[in-house]
Amino acid sequence: MQPQLRKETENAREPQAGVVGASRNAAALSRSLREWARNLGIAALAGVFLALVGALGSDTLSLPQRLLYWVPLLVGGAAVAEVVARFVNMIPRAGASPWIFGAILSVLLAIPVMLIVWLYSALMFQQPLDVRQLIDLYGPVLMISAAMTAIMLAVNRPGRVTSAPMPDATPRPIQFMERLPAKLRGAAIYAVSSEDHYLRLHTSKGADLILMRLADAITELEGLEGAQTHRSWWVARDAVEDARRDGDRVTLRLKGDVEAPVSRPNIRPLREAGWF
Repeated sequence: MQPQLRKETENAREPQAGVVGASRNAAALSRSLREWARNLGIAALAGVFLALVGALGSDTLSLPQRLLYWVPLLVGGAAVAEVVARFVNMIPRAGASPWIFGAILSVLLAIPVMLIVWLYSALMFQQPLDVRQLIDLYGPVLMISAAMTAIMLAVNRPGRVTSAPMPDATPRPIQFMERLPAKLRGAAIYAVSSEDHYLRLHTSKGADLILMRLADAITELEGLEGAQTHRSWWVARDAVEDARRDGDRVTLRLKGDVEAPVSRPNIRPLREAGWF
């Protein structure tokens, strides 16, 4: 009885694979939703700005009317851009340069957004639909689409990269190693992740928190080959053991059973660099 009871107790303590997998999928989905919400938030702020300045002759409307006009249009355009961007990603060599990607995205995005503006304007101002208006709409819509695409590309640009010294170069001390807590001294750094105002250090001797900004940490990590895979993660290349892809989301499995997300702008650069 006792051996059997002990075995059942140990089994109960072990995390079940399905539960762990579901938790990781939920975390990946949460990260994706946060990124999507951030992009929509930027679009909403851009809509508020256009409403405040009375862009494209909308200054004849009251401020509430301008807000009701511009904010939904910009947010709706950002949602459409998510779909169009996935299509552009399938075009050969479209991602060879962010400028090429942005140009193609802007031109294609302006077409469905132009139709949305045409329909929404007729609905809001109770005007009859006139197909001839589409010709006049494409230019202004393309201009705003290009501006929003440039903003989104800047916000979602790939993360910074740190490099190891050349084989024949004199090794320099890595400044960040001096910040390791006493219990982690001498450990290999697998990753650094941001948690509010703190950084969680993932190392061969365990994990710990320090008070620091990720941007400053990446500067001091120069000398270790790695990359900022996500706005809140830096990962050492030697720590990567495997990669898992779920749709357009990529997660790196690191030593120490650590998982690090890869944001969409970093997928192509890391794949081309041979990380996965």
